[in-house]
Amino acid sequence: MRPSLVLQYLLPHRALSRLVYWATRWTWVPWKNFLIATVVKNYAVDMREAAQPDARAYASFNAFFTRALTPGARVAPADPRAVACPADGKISQAGAIAEGRLFQAKGFDFTVAELLGDELEAQKYTDGQFATIYLSPRDYHRAHMPLTGTLRESVHIPGRLFSVAPFTVEAVPRLFARNERLVCHFDGEHGPFAVVMVGAMLVSSVETVWSGLEIPPYASTIVHKDWRDKQIRLERFAEMGRFNMGSTVILLLPRTAAPLRGQAGDVVRVGQALG
Repeated sequence: MRPSLVLQYLLPHRALSRLVYWATRWTWVPWKNFLIATVVKNYAVDMREAAQPDARAYASFNAFFTRALTPGARVAPADPRAVACPADGKISQAGAIAEGRLFQAKGFDFTVAELLGDELEAQKYTDGQFATIYLSPRDYHRAHMPLTGTLRESVHIPGRLFSVAPFTVEAVPRLFARNERLVCHFDGEHGPFAVVMVGAMLVSSVETVWSGLEIPPYASTIVHKDWRDKQIRLERFAEMGRFNMGSTVILLLPRTAAPLRGQAGDVVRVGQALG
């Protein structure tokens, strides 16, 4: 096993993530400018599409990382029936949910029930489809709605915070079912769908537009929040949440949904038609 992987098993995931959480919000100008400039240079971030293109104008590194884009930088699919890609990034895996399992990487898979923390919810995706989208540090870090839906429930599931970089995904069994995550259940016109925002090493902070900061605090037990009485309806392509630092979004669709077109390795952007 690679030394970097051994370290991931041994390091205090949450303590390190808490440290990064505060470091990325420190407004000391030399510090935040150094972090922002390093990421812009090393990851070739295209600041021309940002609503604020001056990287030095952001109050903190986190403000830069969760930056808004200029109007029109991302657009919804022209076909009103299409599934809109919920995040910028690269498709790690996508395809059919076979016998209740999602493919992670060669030699690894995990169950929908493990991912959602709920056997009954998992049954809604029998013979359905999934797409796993990895967000790199260069990407736009806000998640948008793949379909129009009414929020039914959110579930904060505790776990580890392994890196979600490709080399880790290919080496850590059941990684997405082990990491801390926020599961968002929606009811749509053609059935249920779920958007899972997966935390990761150093990048485990998740916000939603309906509730604000959800992670941290980190959970010790599964936390269910029932939103049905709030009637929170979000249109396809509307912003639904953001990662304060990057991670992974997993989309689950029932068998009644249109077939997904994306495949592993595809570079995708918010609003792109996936099916």
